[in-house]
Amino acid sequence: MSKERITGAEALMRSLEHQGVTTLFGYPGGSIMPAFDALYSHREQLNHILVRHEQAAAHAAEGYARVSGKVGVCLVTSGPGATNTVTGIADAMIDSTPIVVIAGQVGTSFLGSDAFQEVDLVGVTQPISKWSYQIRRAEDVPMAVAKAFYIARSGRPGPVVLDFAKNAQVETFNYEPVDIDYIRSYVPVPDTDEASLDEAARLINAARRPFALVGQGVELGNAQEELLAFLEKADIPCGATLLGLSDIPTGHRLNKGMLGMHGNLGPNVKTNECDVLIAIGMRFDDRVTGNLETYARQAKIIHLDIDPAEVNKNVAVDVAVLGDCKQTLRQLTERITEARHTDWIESFKPYEEQEYAHVIESEVYPKEGPLKMGEVARAVSDAAGGNAILVTDVGQNQMLSARYFNYAQKRSIVTSGGLGTMGFGLPAAIGATFGAPERTVFAFMGDGGLQMSIQELGTIMEQGSPVKIVVLNNNYLGNVRQWQAMFFGRRYSFTPMLNPDYMKIAEAYGIPSQLVERREDLAEAIGRMLSTDGPFLLEVAVIEEGNVLPMTPPGGTVNEMLLEC
Repeated sequence: MSKERITGAEALMRSLEHQGVTTLFGYPGGSIMPAFDALYSHREQLNHILVRHEQAAAHAAEGYARVSGKVGVCLVTSGPGATNTVTGIADAMIDSTPIVVIAGQVGTSFLGSDAFQEVDLVGVTQPISKWSYQIRRAEDVPMAVAKAFYIARSGRPGPVVLDFAKNAQVETFNYEPVDIDYIRSYVPVPDTDEASLDEAARLINAARRPFALVGQGVELGNAQEELLAFLEKADIPCGATLLGLSDIPTGHRLNKGMLGMHGNLGPNVKTNECDVLIAIGMRFDDRVTGNLETYARQAKIIHLDIDPAEVNKNVAVDVAVLGDCKQTLRQLTERITEARHTDWIESFKPYEEQEYAHVIESEVYPKEGPLKMGEVARAVSDAAGGNAILVTDVGQNQMLSARYFNYAQKRSIVTSGGLGTMGFGLPAAIGATFGAPERTVFAFMGDGGLQMSIQELGTIMEQGSPVKIVVLNNNYLGNVRQWQAMFFGRRYSFTPMLNPDYMKIAEAYGIPSQLVERREDLAEAIGRMLSTDGPFLLEVAVIEEGNVLPMTPPGGTVNEMLLEC
């Protein structure tokens, strides 16, 4: 049977459908116009979401990927359209988010001539992507797309960039779909050494004070059930990284809270008291470890990870267990003996009580004074129930909403962890509503972060995307202001914010909204937000000079957290 002859642009659409793509985010332009013209005939199969800025397309693809477990896709033009996605690509790389960015490019005959809207996108993105490739011929489209999706989703996930020359979009060839499950020299999942499992089990079985660090790798590997089976069999308490917070239910007796600079007191202190530390799918980020010279020096360290490059990169470990944690956790659980560490687990309680008395009570349950970010986050979480997804921007709003939201199921937090991208929250939340339409998506952000991507209210207006936007407005770039207060003599250099009237802006976009300035009005406003079909913007005027506590000062020791400042 003869193959059908089609253009490279048409082949892109068919290849995307062959990969199971149903949703993509983008913005048209000159060099990608043939692809958008082909997309016009595939509108029933490929739901294209027109964003208002290409950076938002990348972040929306991230949000879609993070809640759905699928590969997010965005389609943009060359030059500034392509470079506008770079922040999203870098964000996806450091947070291991599988997205494929397809960007137009000038025709191959113009490459290197400084043609209109030409940029070396492959050169720009190679250091911040898993794979970056230029499609120069139409016949290369099916193979390039198949490789892109395989690389993006396999092993440790990440972003892939396809730079699509315009001539390759309009040329014709005999199309045939391509499937790939192997690439020579690319090993997405390393072999697991049985001896490493045996040694890890020996250390865990002998431990009197074991402690587990749970990272996003558990979520990426869909290993939540395996994690619980492992922790419960050996009775091991755990702490979670920011991106790993929904890997274990908030109320589970072994979940001791968040790790890191603004994490909970108990898990940070106990990191430096445990005798065996088990790191699962996490990369020992500096915001988790603090001063490496004083980090867990007393402990034997076991590291389970899919990426060999992460082992011994920041923290020297005693046993490295390489492989997919869904498999390695199961194999390790088979080797360990049932245990009870009652006294060790009970030793967390004094720190929980201390943190509650000094921090949580006044942040989450204040009886007077201005509204607090933490109380808003907990109130929204309690009202929403266990089906909610928390999407955050970056800053104080991120730390406090992440700390005080309750997580009942997997893939319930979406935030920019490694790159810390302000402006991430709103477009990522839009993407999340398409990735998990059956769940309620909350976008927590500060007044600064909202204004970095406020144009995406237009996307929400057009799509009716049911994002519940919670703006925690303190009239500051709050996180920077906190550091200025603590470490720069309260010299608030360009952190106060003059804000617009968000109610009028929401009205202009046809989005219902409400401003809350008094504590007694908060519950009613949250109820109205939840009962409103579609999007809603809730602005809450919170304390202007509030701080995120506890806090490990930069470069400090994890068990020496500040409870006041």
